[in-house]
Amino acid sequence: MYLGIDLGTSGVKVLLVDPEQHIIASETAPLTVSNPASGWSEQDPADWIAATKAAIAVIRQNHAKQLSAVRCIGLSGQMHGATLLDANDTVLRPCILWNDTRSHAQAAALDGQEMFQRVTGNIVFPGFTAPKINWVFDNEPEIFKRLSKVLLPKDYLRLWLTGEYISEMSDASGTSWLNVEKRCWSDDLLAASNLSTDAMPTLVEGSQKAGKLRADLAIELGLSSEVTVAGGAGDNAASAIATGTVDAGSAFVSLGTSGVVFAANDAYLPNPESAVHTFCHALPDRWHQMGVILSATAALNWYAAICNASPRDLTDELGGVLQAPTGALFLPYLAGERTPHNDADIRASWHGLGGEMSRKEMTQSVLEGVAFALRDNLEALKIAGTNVSEVTALGGGSNSRYWLCAIATALNVPVHIPDDGEMGAAFGAVRLAMLADGLGSEQELCKPSPIVATIEPDKEKLGAFEETYQRFRGLYQTGR
Repeated sequence: MYLGIDLGTSGVKVLLVDPEQHIIASETAPLTVSNPASGWSEQDPADWIAATKAAIAVIRQNHAKQLSAVRCIGLSGQMHGATLLDANDTVLRPCILWNDTRSHAQAAALDGQEMFQRVTGNIVFPGFTAPKINWVFDNEPEIFKRLSKVLLPKDYLRLWLTGEYISEMSDASGTSWLNVEKRCWSDDLLAASNLSTDAMPTLVEGSQKAGKLRADLAIELGLSSEVTVAGGAGDNAASAIATGTVDAGSAFVSLGTSGVVFAANDAYLPNPESAVHTFCHALPDRWHQMGVILSATAALNWYAAICNASPRDLTDELGGVLQAPTGALFLPYLAGERTPHNDADIRASWHGLGGEMSRKEMTQSVLEGVAFALRDNLEALKIAGTNVSEVTALGGGSNSRYWLCAIATALNVPVHIPDDGEMGAAFGAVRLAMLADGLGSEQELCKPSPIVATIEPDKEKLGAFEETYQRFRGLYQTGR
């Protein structure tokens, strides 16, 4: 048996899977996010451990025998988070998360140093790890003096599981300290954050072994003492492994808290001017490019809370047939934006609202606004040299057929629906565990997900969506 643990922003998902990749059990334990100031986003790493324990405990109640047969654990998780530890592995402060933009000034200062884009192939975004550490250096000097190790969220879980400081290439790519082409830490980039490699975990590939489960923890969790832990992956690379998005030309769109357009590459193809992320993939000798928007389902959930309704109720009101844009436009920049704007200060706004419009039209505009922001990402990928002709849909938002129709039409590409679009990252972690355990080859274990349906662009509405998208692009400056 194999276990996949995905540390997300809103919860920890654990999958128990057999060698034929059949899911035996799935359990999720919720997490909350703290927002102590505008633009701040934090979590207590102790909550990650508690949620992981809780999810595994439920699986143990119903599948104790299968759980005890687990051979390897794969990890995936939210990227960029800064988990700061002292010399005794004590957490020094709440983890600063991927969607925290407080370090925008530090990010701009680092990005102004020529070596960062040259070595990493990426802009230094405020959400990346390095500027967060520079913010701590500038604003919390007493904490920085005690700093011994910096770990990404999933790698803090690994420390709890194994007692070892290990990370892997895909997650490390989002720190602004990795030489993404050579797949190693950069001494010069670390020095710009007043750090050295001593503060960094050892690096492995995602499909390699990366520690052994602690004997005492194995007993507590109901696992064998012989369990190993795979390198794993950042959440988007793990989702790519789950869907078989590993060869050049394959791509997916993810509708999670954030939104992603992800394309696999078999070569290192940096183009930081496009604001596209160029990262290592979770498999050796592979890379990927992706555009990222900070508010996808986060935008719908925010609007649903205002309406005192569930997101499903709101999307169900739209019916099953895609409607042409009404003229109301929503810019989904609730927490700033990454691709293509790299703008921590931009905020969300509505345009073109009329007195005749109801909740239904406003819901439609929220879904369309996210779709148009993803179109911005698709255009940025083209500038970066990657053409996407079709995508697979992942994430909780992909449960809305209407939303997928809007995305297919806004992007003007077919959208494939896999047999289970919500278990991407955790399932990818399982596949990496299988690879690390030597169960099979990449070609055997990382096959594309079976497709249950394909949504084609609505040809009758392509013109209206294109016209509205051009308006959307022009409105960015008005939200500043």
